[in-house]
Amino acid sequence: MSVTPDLNQSAASSEASAPRLTSLSHGGGCGCKIAPGVLAKLLERASPWPVPPALLVGTETADDAAVYQINDDQAIVATTDFFMPIVDDPFDFGRIAATNALSDVYAMGGQPLFALAVVGMPINVLPPTTIARILEGGESVCHAAGIPLAGGHSIDSVEPIYGLVAIGLVDPKRLKRNSGARPGDVLVLGKPIGVGILSAALKQDLLDADGYAAMIDATTRLNTPGPKLAALDDVHAITDVTGFGVLGHALEMSRGANATIQLDGAAIPLLPGVAAHAAAGRITGASRRNWASYGASVTWAAAEDPIRQALLTDPQTAGGLLVACAPAARERVLAIFREHGFAEATVVGEVAEGPAGVVVR
Repeated sequence: MSVTPDLNQSAASSEASAPRLTSLSHGGGCGCKIAPGVLAKLLERASPWPVPPALLVGTETADDAAVYQINDDQAIVATTDFFMPIVDDPFDFGRIAATNALSDVYAMGGQPLFALAVVGMPINVLPPTTIARILEGGESVCHAAGIPLAGGHSIDSVEPIYGLVAIGLVDPKRLKRNSGARPGDVLVLGKPIGVGILSAALKQDLLDADGYAAMIDATTRLNTPGPKLAALDDVHAITDVTGFGVLGHALEMSRGANATIQLDGAAIPLLPGVAAHAAAGRITGASRRNWASYGASVTWAAAEDPIRQALLTDPQTAGGLLVACAPAARERVLAIFREHGFAEATVVGEVAEGPAGVVVR
């Protein structure tokens, strides 16, 4: 007498015995980024090539995506982003990675068109059902963005890696770089910070259900306000806050504008529980690497606080948009964020005359 195996039970058993995703990676999310100081040295060694006039945005300003103009009204936005797991749930990992990759298109003021998957998995370590759930998570975000996941590439890798190549369109007249901020502008941040700190707590089994839910909500919320914000003439610069933390991405904006950015450290919103986890020392190694890379360009108006330093250098995964706009556009910018479900959006600083650098007050 033959017995037909229960495939669903077999798959569930396989998933239950699989290792934690975060245990397979040396870092997670945008905390995997090469530190900005190291990256700058690597790029210095690259030989310059002639840049065609149609390439509107390349590597010169450390911007969020490349932009190539194809006619008077259309330019292609192209970017790629991928990393190792920041969470253990495979579906959530796929969602977070896809949200993070598409963010770079929105940050340029573009609308995503389609995406390609970038997949590296330890095939002999993770069961196929786990890998399939990662891919499903990415597909779900592409569906929410209204775009197809049109293909991709996969390899057998020692660590789990997932992300997207994202392609979008933008009107060149509405393109927003990270370098256009002007003295007098106010800075608006679209999402609260603290993703890296919460992920460190998760890896230590110290993140409760509410903290996890807050982290997933932040990291899977698409930065869809980008195109509407870019359509405003009084919006001068946009970037998204990711692996280099608020300080690092504000510093990029400052250098692009050749102006001083003043951040109100107390005004920057935090995800629930982040302050307590930071005070308990649940800080990522990427935060320390960030500070080592650019701390010399940051001035503290008051006494330097190591906890605040950890918060402002904390690597964000699928972080919020940082927008520089004229004061007259402040309320409209906040209204656009709120129309898209970003109730936490708030003014966190301003741009001032002065040398490139960030002042935290």
